Amino acid sequence: MGSLNDKKVALVIGAGSVKCAAALGLQNVFKREGIEIDLVVGCSAGSMYAALIAAGYDVDRVTDMTKRLWTRDLTSQRDRMALLRVAFPRLFGFDATFGMRKDAPVMRRLREAFGDLTFEGMKIPLHITATDFANGEQVILSSGSVVDAIRASISIPYIFSPYKIGDRLLIDGFMSDPLPVNVAMREGADVIIAMGFESPNQTKINSVGRFSFQLSSIMTNNLLKSRFAFHNITHHSEVIPIVPRFDQRVRLFDTDKIPYIIEVGERAAEEQLPYLRRLLGGDATEAAGA
Repeated sequence: MGSLNDKKVALVIGAGSVKCAAALGLQNVFKREGIEIDLVVGCSAGSMYAALIAAGYDVDRVTDMTKRLWTRDLTSQRDRMALLRVAFPRLFGFDATFGMRKDAPVMRRLREAFGDLTFEGMKIPLHITATDFANGEQVILSSGSVVDAIRASISIPYIFSPYKIGDRLLIDGFMSDPLPVNVAMREGADVIIAMGFESPNQTKINSVGRFSFQLSSIMTNNLLKSRFAFHNITHHSEVIPIVPRFDQRVRLFDTDKIPYIIEVGERAAEEQLPYLRRLLGGDATEAAGA
């Protein structure tokens, strides 16, 4: 363990699209302070950053990969057959694999970024969450292909089709918990840094996609607040919530704003440093240089 008095430190990155790049700002601050992470948990878009951090990639590399990975091209190819299934379900056979966008672009990008990486090959233990479409239960993915786990965790309802792993059909992790602190608790973390994000409301509802995102935002924000309240009451571990506040509007694919997002993440992490140092038993910078 790298955290001063052998306390197990976990980083949980919640759902938040490109805003999850704020975790890179947190990573910058922790590196400077000599605070090491012993466990990483990711949900939805946060699963990509969790995997990149767990793989040991530095901030510059992750920033570059994000700009190539998370672009508008991911949702550019409409699945016309899916739309026909909506219009004529009996004729074309509507089922639980519905998604309005083709899967090929997102799978190609994920494979370019992560290749054949597995959970077993991570430098830091990694857990990714998704949601069982059959019953709504949280599913924790901790073995096998990282690409498969991320694809399942980012299965945004209506946009991407549910993704099958084993015998379970999985959808976006935010549907069961947008900030899965419980996974870090289950793994015995003593100190949990939980980076969560409030979803923006749509300013104009002029498409099925925007309608879907608005519903998701309402659900995610309410679920995020309720889960925070629950963990504060149970208090099984020290949970440090970090919810970056953005002065600028950050849309789903605003990768050009990543430097700004990282800066916001750094500021949010700095605010929690004094308390984190106390939890870990002293000044992390001095301990790192001892």
